[in-house]
Amino acid sequence: MKIVVYGLGLIGASVAASLKKAGHYVLGKNRSRESISYAIEHDMIDEEALSYEGADVVVLALPPRVTVRLLEEGAFPDGCIVMDICGVKSAPEKAAFSVPRRWRYVGTHPMAGKETSGIRSASDALFAGANFVMTHASQSDPAALETVRFLARDMGFGRIVECSATEHDRMIALTSQLCHVAANAYVTTPLSAGCAGFTGGSFQDMTRVAPVDERMWAELFCMNSEALCEEIVRLSRRLDEFAAAIGDRDEARICTLMREGKACYEEFFRRN
Repeated sequence: MKIVVYGLGLIGASVAASLKKAGHYVLGKNRSRESISYAIEHDMIDEEALSYEGADVVVLALPPRVTVRLLEEGAFPDGCIVMDICGVKSAPEKAAFSVPRRWRYVGTHPMAGKETSGIRSASDALFAGANFVMTHASQSDPAALETVRFLARDMGFGRIVECSATEHDRMIALTSQLCHVAANAYVTTPLSAGCAGFTGGSFQDMTRVAPVDERMWAELFCMNSEALCEEIVRLSRRLDEFAAAIGDRDEARICTLMREGKACYEEFFRRN
């Protein structure tokens, strides 16, 4: 299959490398010529894409607003599949289906990443065993969906989850975006400046995703503001319950709150 990957950052370059490893003919498109050269030298792509001509699949691995703009413009070959990997799905889907298209859209979200960014952190094994979310709507083409399932398996994903764009954005507000908000807020305490020598696994787990690209994540947060704000409010209320119980030195209430959290945690792993 001839595949053009537009955007050779951590995720885009990993998509390209894993698909090339699986035997596809992969072309890369990127604003930075340096990333194209790196991708060719490290066998992540076969060559640079000068256009989308002849592409069976175009993968948009770009910031949210750029992704939406390109989907609105719709300058893709007739019949090709266009899949974006944006961290929100309602806005790209709305742009893709805003008018009738001769190309076929499938929204996707690879649930994998690293604390570091850029092509030098990319790997053809980044997605091994990871989750892959793909969205569908009434306008979705069944054959395109099947092709994307096939490509997800070729990239090494372990579980493929299918849902609507709305459900994706509601769930991702909790499982990804809230985590980034909480981590970033957590490290702003004045105590963090002097905590060297006092940190362990808990601190590292809690802060791992704090230093991310603020511009990209701000776009994602704003595109999913309703669902994310709902989760932030819910977490804030729970923290207020803990603060009240701890302030009152009410050990029984603290234990109840912690048992409730433990039960939710255990139920999550039982289901997953």
